[in-house]
Amino acid sequence: MFTERVVSGMRPTGALHLGHYHGALKNWVRLQSEHPCLFFVADWHALTTHYDSPEIIGENVWEMVIDWLAAGIDPQQSVLFIQSRVPEHAELHLLLSMMTPLGWLERVPTYKDQQEKLSSRDLSTYGFLGYPLLQAADILMYRAAWVPVGEDQVPHVEFTREIARRFNHLFGREPGFEDKAREAVRKLGSKRAKLYQQMRTRYQEQGDETALEQGRELLDQAQNLSMGDRERLFGFLEGSGRIILAEPQALLTEASRMPGTDGQKMSKSYGNAIAMREDPESVRRKIRTMPTDPARVRRTDPGEPERCPVWQLHLVYSDEATREWVQVGCRSASIGCLECKQPVIDAILAEQQAFRERAQPYLDDPSLLRNIVADGCEQARKIAQETMREVREAMGLDYD
Repeated sequence: MFTERVVSGMRPTGALHLGHYHGALKNWVRLQSEHPCLFFVADWHALTTHYDSPEIIGENVWEMVIDWLAAGIDPQQSVLFIQSRVPEHAELHLLLSMMTPLGWLERVPTYKDQQEKLSSRDLSTYGFLGYPLLQAADILMYRAAWVPVGEDQVPHVEFTREIARRFNHLFGREPGFEDKAREAVRKLGSKRAKLYQQMRTRYQEQGDETALEQGRELLDQAQNLSMGDRERLFGFLEGSGRIILAEPQALLTEASRMPGTDGQKMSKSYGNAIAMREDPESVRRKIRTMPTDPARVRRTDPGEPERCPVWQLHLVYSDEATREWVQVGCRSASIGCLECKQPVIDAILAEQQAFRERAQPYLDDPSLLRNIVADGCEQARKIAQETMREVREAMGLDYD
């Protein structure tokens, strides 16, 4: 509502694999040319499950950011920062925790799911229970319009929307709100003020959603409003109080179809991953030794691509003509499995060559990487400080 910002983050797990690229990073690269984007390293989130081994986090941070840049994330278009370098995240998390019902946290679907999956770890901590709220603070801090997520993460975005709604309901009714809102309307100028009032009436009296959208667009285009007045007018338009924290929308991303070398979903924990910048000879070896259709015991045995893990890689990397060649050649046994694998090997190596070329300057001169992140942290912190001024004022914490 306030901007078309996109916000997303990743836990620092070290060097990323091709599943990360096709599942998230490729989408980030596209989004950065369409919206203002902020991408952050969620190092505090890593502590929610690995608080007893923090030494791995530091080394993982820089490896991961290099992979972001290798994928094509452009620091001229996107803000890259580290969560813990913007301490306002912790402050907003703390303040939101004062008004968040305990039951809301316990019902987040991933809470019990993760406890079962990570049963070897002690997750009976406040940090683990509260991580969806920290995630909400990460998003609400930047008044994001969009959060790119897979379907399994949609409940987290809905939880964030509920937190924003509750906060605005509790703290959005400032003393003299309507008088301040009417004063702000006058600042729009007579023509825009008249349009705004018409749209407000149409929405509040007739429920006209188009009028609501038009009113929001009018406010987005008004250059002479302070952030506080803009928020008041958004709230006045909707018939609510002052909107301090914007409700984000989930931006559904297509699930990654990137299989691992055993046909399962690519994952470090399954030992089936290919790193984004893996050594070419290692890539060749991994793909050449991939299992294929069990029916093809001998070279002359016909096979079925749908039963073969390598076919899943062709769906990601091969064009229509190559797929047709695979379908016909496998079923007629006119091509062998090593022949079938070669186009996939060539495509992955070509993709990785681009990654390595983009990464090399940062490997040669690590200070370039540190400077990009330092600049990103500074930009993110300016936005965060502005949000926290509004939050403190709304909660009555701006006293001298």
